[in-house]
Amino acid sequence: MGMPALRMPDFWTAEMVQAMPADGMRHETVYGELFVSPSPRLWHELVAERLQRHLSAYLTVEPVGLSFKPIADISWGSDVLVQPDIFVAPFEEVRTLDWSRVKSLLLVAEILSPSTARADRFAKRILYQRVGIPCYWVIDADRRHAEVWTPASITPTIERTRLTWRPEGAATACVIELAELFREV
Repeated sequence: MGMPALRMPDFWTAEMVQAMPADGMRHETVYGELFVSPSPRLWHELVAERLQRHLSAYLTVEPVGLSFKPIADISWGSDVLVQPDIFVAPFEEVRTLDWSRVKSLLLVAEILSPSTARADRFAKRILYQRVGIPCYWVIDADRRHAEVWTPASITPTIERTRLTWRPEGAATACVIELAELFREV
């Protein structure tokens, strides 16, 4: 007699995801749907690191918040737990030193991977729009362009040359040349 098959839940909560054993995979839930992705490709991490450096340099000049490239649990309810590739959070929330109080993200960027494209372009995009993230970038490093979404967007603006972001309270815009972001190693 064989072992009974383990049944996976149909609906995942943030608490259930956080209780999963560490297995080297990224686990997220968006409105109860579980997304599991393997470690990112090297190209993904290289682009993420470059983007993080650009944002950090900009935020030194325009101190509206801090940029992060962590494995951070960000949640807007019991059925949501995401780990954005890169995000900018306002100082007043960062000063709490508590991820559970970081919610008013100023910018979110996800770098597409084959295993994350559906979640990044659809489930997470809808979530970020609903919670009012002012700017969401979906970076397609393989195709060397970016989708720019706002809460009111029905379709993205496709950027092939540069990304421009000017958060509320900033005197100047952050301009990132995509040729630099996607340059060869």
